[in-house]
Amino acid sequence: MELRGKVTVVTGGGSGIGEAMARRFATEGAQRVVVADLDGARAESVAKAIGPVATAAALDVSDEAAVKALVDETLAAEDHIDLFCSNAGFAAGGGVETPDDVFDRMWKVHVMAHVYAARAVLPSMIARREGYLLNTSSAAGLLNQIGSAPYGVTKAAAVSLAEFLAFTHRDQGIKVSVLCPQAVRTNILAGRAPREGGSAASTDGVLEADDVASVVVEALADERFLVLPHPEVAEYTRRKGDDRDRWLAGMARFQARLYDGVPSPADALGP
Repeated sequence: MELRGKVTVVTGGGSGIGEAMARRFATEGAQRVVVADLDGARAESVAKAIGPVATAAALDVSDEAAVKALVDETLAAEDHIDLFCSNAGFAAGGGVETPDDVFDRMWKVHVMAHVYAARAVLPSMIARREGYLLNTSSAAGLLNQIGSAPYGVTKAAAVSLAEFLAFTHRDQGIKVSVLCPQAVRTNILAGRAPREGGSAASTDGVLEADDVASVVVEALADERFLVLPHPEVAEYTRRKGDDRDRWLAGMARFQARLYDGVPSPADALGP
């Protein structure tokens, strides 16, 4: 997909990767960039900085009715949507002792938000036999996440959902990509302590959000399913597939090094 002349929607567009993508899409010549974020003021600020091609919307992606309303409003104004970037997310640490409300919120934001977006936008895309879904997951969706069960589990589900969408709707003209970065300098990384997996994610370096946006543009042009701003993730994923037991042992050793002298999430369960 070339972005020039395209109508795009970016959720989680008020900061971080979402903001960087929205700005870059405008630079690439997008006809419309809809910047949606839970923080409506941030969305407005980003849209204003982008200029006339951008509009803003306050959006809770865990609210299906609100997601559908945003899609309907955009279709009414622009006639179609070429690219929907379901990008919102947040971080929290902990193992299986993590409270249900954290698991539930992560499930809604990291998985069901992608479902809601697809439900809302696919009918019009399929009718045109043309459209693109870019869902943000994480390297954690491919490799799991030391220190955060809810993050690793929900991000893995996001990858699986993207795979389903890709093969199910391929013959209807729909393209799908899933974005799986490691550490990126965003609010999520800033708010994550080492015991929540921040050190693990940062092992291969911390990218700027603008760098990730550049990789996204390249991947969209090539129509690649896996978007890997940290190329090392491809090799790690291959090793995991080749020998799962060896990979699990390696992850356990890695966790032990990360938590040397610091209680790990498993300690909360007792002996």
